Amino acid sequence: MCRIAAYLGEPLVLSRFLLDPPHSLEVQSWAPQELKYARLNADGFGFSWYDEAGIPAVYVNPAPIWSDPNLPHLARNLESSLWIASIRSATAGNPVNHVNTQPFIDDEFLFDHNGLIDDFHGDIQQRLIEQLAPEQLARVRGNTESEYLFAALRQCLDDNPDMPVETALAELMENIAAWADGHRCLLNLLVSDGERLYAVRHALSDDCPSLYYTTDDEMFPGAQLIASERLTESTFWQSVPEHQILILDPQEPPELLPL
Repeated sequence: MCRIAAYLGEPLVLSRFLLDPPHSLEVQSWAPQELKYARLNADGFGFSWYDEAGIPAVYVNPAPIWSDPNLPHLARNLESSLWIASIRSATAGNPVNHVNTQPFIDDEFLFDHNGLIDDFHGDIQQRLIEQLAPEQLARVRGNTESEYLFAALRQCLDDNPDMPVETALAELMENIAAWADGHRCLLNLLVSDGERLYAVRHALSDDCPSLYYTTDDEMFPGAQLIASERLTESTFWQSVPEHQILILDPQEPPELLPL
């Protein structure tokens, strides 16, 4: 399990999003309020954004977020209109290292997963791999179910270039249900294509992990945010309904689609 968050709005220095809120991801690393299957998120952290050329960029560290002496300096100098970040609580069978630390990126998308798939390393992983083209499989560097989910999503989009991201996410959720064959799956996802944020709140054979969004937080005027736990005490945070996809677009009101 992990905690995830995203920001979409006017350009913002990273520290305002990642470190400054009263219940920031940094605070959630040692004092989460709604983490069900762990007590700490001390197995790494990362953040991703798009650079000035629109190319995905990422910084990951397998150490606890509070222990990185470089982070305060980076956070007050890096600026973007879109951020995705997470803190990690590793599950058994998924080593703590750089390649297993989220977010994941490719040449177009940012991706983060809060959750797990029980007994993934076996039949479920094999069923997923069978759907991947060799070039897609070759991009997988670690062994987490999260990175394989990203590969499966990219495969769906590669196979259907005109398919909207939200449709591909819905198809991925259907595929996971078939591959998992009754195993517990916690499937909160964050994805961005550089223009929009997409969030999935979903689970199979268990309750969905917590996930919230806001478009009216006083600390982030005019911005839209998503987070596993509310970053501030503002009453404008709303729970993402279970088994739905949330789409945030800077030019449109939030949209919710049932799975």
